[in-house]
Amino acid sequence: MASIQNHNIVSSHNMQTISNIADIRNIIKAERQKGKTIGLVPTMGNLHAGHISLVAQMQQHADIVITSIFVNPLQFSPNEDFDSYPKTLKADQEKLEAAGNHYIFAPSAAEIYPEGSASKTLVSVAALDGILCGKSRPTHLTGVATVVTKLFNIIAPDHAVFGLKDYQQLMVIKQMAIDLCMPINVIGAPIVRDEDGLALSSRNSYLTAEQKQIAPRLNQILNYVKQAILAGEENFRELEKQTMQIIEESGFKPDYFEIRTQNTLKTATIADHKLTIFVAASLGKTRLIDNVRFATDEKNN
Repeated sequence: MASIQNHNIVSSHNMQTISNIADIRNIIKAERQKGKTIGLVPTMGNLHAGHISLVAQMQQHADIVITSIFVNPLQFSPNEDFDSYPKTLKADQEKLEAAGNHYIFAPSAAEIYPEGSASKTLVSVAALDGILCGKSRPTHLTGVATVVTKLFNIIAPDHAVFGLKDYQQLMVIKQMAIDLCMPINVIGAPIVRDEDGLALSSRNSYLTAEQKQIAPRLNQILNYVKQAILAGEENFRELEKQTMQIIEESGFKPDYFEIRTQNTLKTATIADHKLTIFVAASLGKTRLIDNVRFATDEKNN
């Protein structure tokens, strides 16, 4: 494949970066003719150890790993950080090549949205929108579902992997793949954290030194509430209310803190045993999200 050289394909030793749809489809067709399975790691670039762990995870499932790098305008609200979102393609290429990634698909916005971001067709998973991040960022999950549908249609992977830090997003994509009959195995990969417990995120680079001291508190608060539930705390709504106050007192501007069911994302009650606790809060201009998933019968283990 290294002989394919035009302005849309950039080869390094073992990895190629492709920027247009026709070229990536030809490459995938050739790989499939060799009997290879295809795995997709969708990203917005500015890669960190969490993304690289997704590549490592996908290598266990697929022969060929394709990482897409595309900052999707459709999932940013007008007041969000689309223009300032870090674009670090060269550093990303180096990290991915070192990780054994095979191809990067890095299309332009015009390639993905030829008519501009006023896309005429949008994909929305209504049952899982309007809550959590979908409530405070109304167009976000539709933007995610739309671009992932496009990537799935372009690459037609056998497997695709998404980090569990964006648990609502993962559930939206899993549901979308089921509902739209997409023959794709959607995998959730564990959250990668700094030593202090902070979930890795491209947006962490926005944090000041002082904010980096405060940020790990979010994960500590999640685990504290998890332990309270395992110890028998039953009034979830009161717990949510009190925790919102604690988050605020810790220096954050809280967006939400909610205890929900793991499989349906419905508001959890004491009758539910598989729980996910979700949090979103801002530190200065940086929006942080995290979650912890557990079963209430863990206490019997």
